[in-house]
Amino acid sequence: MPAFPPHFQFQLQELFRLRRDVRRFRPDPVPEDLFTELLEAAHHAPSVGLSQPWRFVRVDDPARREAVIAEFQRANDAASALYDSERARLYRSLKLAGLKEAPIHLLVCVETDPDSGHGLGRQTQPETLRDSAVCAIQNLWLTARAKGVGVGWVSILEPDRLRAVMDLPATWGWVGYLCIGWPLEEPEIPVLEIAGWDHRNPLAKHLLQR
Repeated sequence: MPAFPPHFQFQLQELFRLRRDVRRFRPDPVPEDLFTELLEAAHHAPSVGLSQPWRFVRVDDPARREAVIAEFQRANDAASALYDSERARLYRSLKLAGLKEAPIHLLVCVETDPDSGHGLGRQTQPETLRDSAVCAIQNLWLTARAKGVGVGWVSILEPDRLRAVMDLPATWGWVGYLCIGWPLEEPEIPVLEIAGWDHRNPLAKHLLQR
């Protein structure tokens, strides 16, 4: 297949480098056509056996949103208690969700028994269905960043506490809860690195050769 031009390759690498996990949002609405573009990008993700197992739940109902916020606060307090005093103080200083400000809440799920794909490629590794849904999130995230839209993945939630609230089909598994909106700030390095929580490791630390 032909390579893309060098300027595109450079911009693509910049997109990877400048993608951020956004926690602070402006309240301005995201246009519906733009949100649809993000979902279309997600829908073009690779999937095991062409199973396309991602499922999207747009959460607009105020009561359901409030339930998510309450669960985040409970889980966040519980997580804070796991750290020693100094690390706990730093943890409590972090803003780890933009649930109240983000105009769009999107729950990404995985269909654990999809008709599409006819089981190809997942008999030995069924977790590849969930992996495929995560690829869809990455597509959405990068497309959003390219268009100046912020995305934050809220992982400080216990999915089992929210399944009934979301009224999910029995075969849908929880993958990720996303906040989407216009970012209030655009740091060039991860906010957790700025705050001193941790830093990005060199590639060599993550590479093993056999």
